Amino acid sequence: MHLTFLVPPCYDHHQPAERSAGCTRVVYPMPNIYELTVAGSLRDGQGHDVRYADFVFEGKTIDDFNKFIETDASDAYLIWTVNLSLESDLQAIRDIRKYKEKTPVILMGPGATYYAHKCLVDPNIYVVRGEPDETVVRLVAALENAAPLDGMEGVSFLKDGRICNNPPRPLLTDLDALPFAARDLIAGHTYHNPKLKTGPYTTMFTSRNCPFRCIYCVPSSLSFAREIEYGKTHDGRKPPIGFRSTGSVEREVAMLHAQGYRAIGFMDDNFIWNEERTRELCGIMKRYGMVWGCEARVDAITEPIAKMLGESGCRYIDLGVESFDEAILEYIKKGIKPDDIYRAVKLLKKYGVPVKLNILIGSSPLETPETVKYTLRQAKKLGVDQIMFNIVSPFPGTKFYAICKENGWLKDGEYKPTDVQRESILELPGISSGQMEKLLFRNNISFFLRPSYVLRQLWRFRSWSEFKASFKALKIKLFG
Repeated sequence: MHLTFLVPPCYDHHQPAERSAGCTRVVYPMPNIYELTVAGSLRDGQGHDVRYADFVFEGKTIDDFNKFIETDASDAYLIWTVNLSLESDLQAIRDIRKYKEKTPVILMGPGATYYAHKCLVDPNIYVVRGEPDETVVRLVAALENAAPLDGMEGVSFLKDGRICNNPPRPLLTDLDALPFAARDLIAGHTYHNPKLKTGPYTTMFTSRNCPFRCIYCVPSSLSFAREIEYGKTHDGRKPPIGFRSTGSVEREVAMLHAQGYRAIGFMDDNFIWNEERTRELCGIMKRYGMVWGCEARVDAITEPIAKMLGESGCRYIDLGVESFDEAILEYIKKGIKPDDIYRAVKLLKKYGVPVKLNILIGSSPLETPETVKYTLRQAKKLGVDQIMFNIVSPFPGTKFYAICKENGWLKDGEYKPTDVQRESILELPGISSGQMEKLLFRNNISFFLRPSYVLRQLWRFRSWSEFKASFKALKIKLFG
């Protein structure tokens, strides 16, 4: 079959949704490694003719999209959708239907997984829920052979005007069996990560999901789809962690190095699990001379791990700290204390590992303007390289959504997709949505426009193009 993965243009006239992390709008573009892995399964494993048309990255318009669809001859379209892109993607499907009334459209990702009922607006739309890799391959084969979909695990579809939600598909147990992401489909697309300040850059994953119990958490878009689907039949529990072997990781890093990549951002929800695995992964990155970054918990940082990171080219580590208020950390079940944050940052700075703190405003009804200001003061004292300030969005499927819904804290009575780097949909007992939005803006200005911060960052850039990409990302972060 001729299959085209689509990233439609944004129809809502906002900054487009970022589909890998899944909860923000694009600050700097990243390759969607999850979608490209599915593309690899269809092409390399099944022999389909696969293309990738990214109208966002290429700056194409809605008119360009319509002209493409009108003349295109694909047998099916596939779209990875997240909450922030869902309504825009549904509008794109309406445009597809102007020219291709019966061409199958397959939707994947957390937006489709949670809102399957909203997606199934005609009998030629199919929703792949949860972990998509195996399900998409089976679905495409069934469509190619006009086979019935009854009983096909992980698929939702319309039959005789009625929504059929087939049972969930069991999680993959062997991630090493997946093909490497089909990055050649985006050849010619150059990506920049402002935290790495060098390139060529791409993303990778070595594991799927995180076992911790933070009530607000929306992990990567793949993991969130995984969690939503798994929780339906497991009393809301999180799915088990899936790991690739370090041998599989090394084979992919070696391939990327041979292709000319020099920087990797790991998309694992939690990269650091123990010293043994971290030592092996750091050794791989050091052998191939890659610069890289990852996400981790502060309580995972030991002195040996900090030393490994520093010696192996780790140029950033994202630490989810959310708040420096101990009562808030306890309420959100973060499982850490402020002292854990101070200790981890001190160790990482000792070994020259740049630190980015992720801070979440409004994650607890205990939040007040004073707790937000206190958190900013403490973060500044630590002298970290970057801070990302977000406002919590109570995503359906999280425990925090249920709490907010029960207590009437949702501003309009219900969740709506929102840009967590700019907007609030919550009215909490101690802080209003307007106060959260003002504090977010002030925190960003206070941190990123300090002369000391600007000067410290400037000397790290290795090229003019990297500087321009970082400046553009900062402008979007501050002003949209």
